[in-house]
Amino acid sequence: MKKVAILQSAYIPWRGYFDLIASVDTFIFYDDVQFSQGDWRNRNIIRTNSGPKWLTIPVPKKHRIQKNICDVECSNMNWQMDHLNKLSESYRKSKYFSSVFDLLKPLYERDETYISKINHSFIKSICDYIGITTNITWSWDYQSATGKTERLVDLCRAAGAATYVSGPAAKSYLDVGLFDEAGIAVEWFSYDGLEPYPQIHGAFENQVSIVDLLFNAGPESRRYIPSARE
Repeated sequence: MKKVAILQSAYIPWRGYFDLIASVDTFIFYDDVQFSQGDWRNRNIIRTNSGPKWLTIPVPKKHRIQKNICDVECSNMNWQMDHLNKLSESYRKSKYFSSVFDLLKPLYERDETYISKINHSFIKSICDYIGITTNITWSWDYQSATGKTERLVDLCRAAGAATYVSGPAAKSYLDVGLFDEAGIAVEWFSYDGLEPYPQIHGAFENQVSIVDLLFNAGPESRRYIPSARE
């Protein structure tokens, strides 16, 4: 029974994002929708010895209201070295710093300017490192209708889904009846199984980028992503 999840791409997202990816057979990046300001598409949080710190890929302000995610480009390439330096400063004392930094460094050295493709390269490489083998595709790989839920239903149908796995936030707007009519079950994903892992920089914080887990747990990271263990 094939499971599919559909979500906008994010920059080095938190481990719950990867838990969702690992729980399905096909994960669809839903990036031909409008880019929104102050969201996770081009930024995320890391831990430092002085508290949480944002890493943000700069984008032109006009793109924040006029472009789909897949059409947004970073406004300059200075962010790459800045982010690498901040990761080095924050995690150089972590247990797996050297190996994980070596994993991430080539991704920051690429010449890619489009946010979607940048996000894809990080997410795919991290999935490979953790051992997540889910098929990752793009929403434009499939034909689909317009309309918020209608399009999700069509994407699931085109991907051969028997079950659509959705994050809990969608309960407020998803029209489950349209999935029922299409013969596709809806399953609400839960992040309750995410257990604490060893961290540097004080008390445990869950809502941080996946890189925090990688630097602290290295090859043991899979243990802390429930769906990846199954």
